[in-house]
Amino acid sequence: MERKTRVLVAKPGLDGHDMGARLVCQLLRDAGMEVIYTGLRQSVEAIVSTAVQEDVDVVGLSILSGAHLGLTRKVIEGLKAAGVGEKTVVVGGLILKGDEEKLKEMRVKAVFTMKTPHEEIKDFFRNL
Repeated sequence: MERKTRVLVAKPGLDGHDMGARLVCQLLRDAGMEVIYTGLRQSVEAIVSTAVQEDVDVVGLSILSGAHLGLTRKVIEGLKAAGVGEKTVVVGGLILKGDEEKLKEMRVKAVFTMKTPHEEIKDFFRNL
């Protein structure tokens, strides 16, 4: 039996809005992924710990607060320090156009804005 792709959807920092993250969780579950959702206001340490404990394939960060560059950098550094730096990291939320390239330079595999079509998100995860 083929193992389902395991995705962690995390809300780092003080951002208190998670409707988009919950929508993506449902979208990915409907597409056959196994999804773990952290809930709101998670610390970087908690996200890294959950990624390790749950043995996820993908860490998805949902950030609407504008702190995506710093939070993403800290999560990637935390994953490396925990010995799981090879995990795929994706970011979604309110991302400025100019910041997409900066995130990809950090080794973020995909950036999904609020305008990204649902099929494009599902296709990315199916093709992992």
